[in-house]
Amino acid sequence: MQLFRQKTTIKSFDHAADFVAEYQIGPSDFILASRRTFEKYFAPLGLTAHVEFKSKYGAGEPTDLMMDALIQDFRSSGCSRIIAIGGGAVIDMAKVLVLKDAERTEDIFLRKVPIVKAHELIAVPTTCGAGSEVSSVSITALTERGSKLGLADDAIFPDAAVLIPELLTEMPYEVFATSAIDALIHAVESYVSPKANRYTELFSEEAARLIISGFRRVLSEGEETRLALLGDFLMASDMAGVAFANAGTGAVHAMSYPLSGKYHVTHGEANYQFFTAVFREYHRQNPTGKLVRMEALMADILGCETDVVYDELEKLLDNIISRKKLHEYGMTEEETVSFAADVIELQQRLLNQSYVKFDQDTMTKIYRELL
Repeated sequence: MQLFRQKTTIKSFDHAADFVAEYQIGPSDFILASRRTFEKYFAPLGLTAHVEFKSKYGAGEPTDLMMDALIQDFRSSGCSRIIAIGGGAVIDMAKVLVLKDAERTEDIFLRKVPIVKAHELIAVPTTCGAGSEVSSVSITALTERGSKLGLADDAIFPDAAVLIPELLTEMPYEVFATSAIDALIHAVESYVSPKANRYTELFSEEAARLIISGFRRVLSEGEETRLALLGDFLMASDMAGVAFANAGTGAVHAMSYPLSGKYHVTHGEANYQFFTAVFREYHRQNPTGKLVRMEALMADILGCETDVVYDELEKLLDNIISRKKLHEYGMTEEETVSFAADVIELQQRLLNQSYVKFDQDTMTKIYRELL
């Protein structure tokens, strides 16, 4: 039985110029980037690579139509190597470019075509949440279905993850907060996954400790303190990515996808809505085993008793950034049922990795409680 793997090489640089020099970025490279970060840190370096900005394809989280247009641009470029510089959306979009004869994103995600790797991918994260730079998962919204779907396959592992903390200085506070909470969710969900083991738990635990201790400093010393901690948050996000690349995420992610797909809520923010509600339900249904160990771990990090661990976690996170009620996004009572049905239909991969595999009625109840 396989316990652990790390297929992506992880490197760190102090400055963008050091990365460009080591990887000898040139005309055969296709760069997909966030415009603001690229123009500040990479444009002054006079790169000769083919560059496209994520904003050309659309705002917000990736859709199959955005990816389809990107695929056509990559094929027309004649480039052989892909470099993704951005948040999880940029890296997830770039992952489909590595595939041989990639053409229609919906066919790829529904596995109607062979998933075969043909190109090298270097991923450079500019947020501290997605962990996509070390995972074999890409997420997109299927526009005709109105929901998100994940593709998990070894073929889309990035070949290298490059960590450059200075690139994160462009993140607005809200993006920092929701992305770091997303990384915390990756750490905690992967910790209680049925696929977790001692190896993955090491990464989950250290990621959770770094993020929560960082949040506490931000609350006590002010929002600008985060700028001195970006290296820690970036490392924590990467560690959480390693953990979930091996052990997977679960019901929090599964339940967030219809919300993101229908109302275009960003990935980290959508996950945040369901985090503690899902874990309280885990505890109600099966307060034993890995969940008890996770609750003891979180209580130790938070400095509280285990019986109030979710209360204290909510208090901490809500002081970092407040959550909305689901109806504030536009969600309706009828959608508490249809969203749960959507999860049952499309998110079995994630439900099977959950600490407790929820049925449709349980998820409907959680949606209603958060409405």
